[in-house]
Amino acid sequence: MKTRLSLIGPAALLSAALLAQPALAQDTEPTKPITVSGSVALVSDYRFRGVSQSDEEIALQGGVTVAHESGFYVGAWGSNLAGWGTFGGANLELDLIAGYKRPVGGGTIDVGVTWYMYPGGADKTDFFEPYAKLSGTIGPVGLLAGVAYAPKQEALGNFSNTPFSRGQSEDNLYLWGDATIGIPKTPLTAKAHIGYSDGNPGLGPNGTSVAPTGKYFDWLLGVDAVVGPLTLGVAYVDTDIGKAESAYLLPNFSSTKDNGPIAGGQVVFSVTAAF
Repeated sequence: MKTRLSLIGPAALLSAALLAQPALAQDTEPTKPITVSGSVALVSDYRFRGVSQSDEEIALQGGVTVAHESGFYVGAWGSNLAGWGTFGGANLELDLIAGYKRPVGGGTIDVGVTWYMYPGGADKTDFFEPYAKLSGTIGPVGLLAGVAYAPKQEALGNFSNTPFSRGQSEDNLYLWGDATIGIPKTPLTAKAHIGYSDGNPGLGPNGTSVAPTGKYFDWLLGVDAVVGPLTLGVAYVDTDIGKAESAYLLPNFSSTKDNGPIAGGQVVFSVTAAF
């Protein structure tokens, strides 16, 4: 990033791919020891924890997951980048993911780690982030709670041009919750998300930061519609990062098109095909 919650990001699309394949297999044939699933998506803006990573432009994203019947899985997800969050090179984010997922009581627990890579980018850009998610249902409502904690790493450190800052490391915490509910007698699923970031404020060692203002909330409200093999999504995405709060990050923390905020409210459209 989820039934399916498209949050316009790696965890969401990989989880959608992970969940899509086994349900179909159970209806037609015995469960296979190893399943391969994936997704391809076109989004009007790639928002990572509420902040645009594609300069408020279209992004092409895709992922694949290989899961074993034991619960272990590995996957990869990628997206093009522009503006905030780019470090040169291929202008690409490539995430490698490994984890373990199993039923617990009436729900499911999922633990793993994501390695964020930026091929060909500046030094000290890659970092890893362990996560844990608990999901289940209450009546018709699907719920998910998650925590992701990246321990101290140089890629998450503060920016400084002084020699004393070399080797500085910072950590990052992200807490989030998702909810989905099917709208009766329609192909629509309503979705909601709220997240909280606590990490390094500032520009980081390469002009950006995972938690730009240190501490902030992001949220999403939207609807998904299944149309044949496609899932069409629309969502309003926003954060509580204000212009005054992010002024010290300029010009990095703004759109190159109109110098507008890249963490402000915006409607994001998506088209996703899962296999």
